[in-house]
Amino acid sequence: QVQLVESGGGLVQAGGSLRLSCAASGRTFSSYRMGWFRQAPGKEREFVAAISWNGGSTNYADSVRGRFTISRDNAKNTVYLQMNSLKPEDTAVYYCARKALGQGEIIAIKAYEYWGQGTQVTVSS
Repeated sequence: QVQLVESGGGLVQAGGSLRLSCAASGRTFSSYRMGWFRQAPGKEREFVAAISWNGGSTNYADSVRGRFTISRDNAKNTVYLQMNSLKPEDTAVYYCARKALGQGEIIAIKAYEYWGQGTQVTVSS
């Protein structure tokens, strides 16, 4: 059974930074693309960023490109999301997820088979 545990969320002022971490269980972490999604109150869950198995390829939503950076450390079974220049509209619960092998679009929620419990990020104006 795969478990994903996010941490690093919190309250920050606009313009500030946070670094989210997602620790994964299992010995096959390095075989899978990982992604970050977020869900704001009253809104649908949306794609934020994704990273390939070896970190060689990354993808970002237009709303966060240039401000957020996704990375991974396969030796530690951990994926990170560095969030800079945060805006109030970044307020949401952030989820990490593991993408199923060879299935679905990178930005598609249904392409991800395992999800963490989420961590709250609140950006005050």
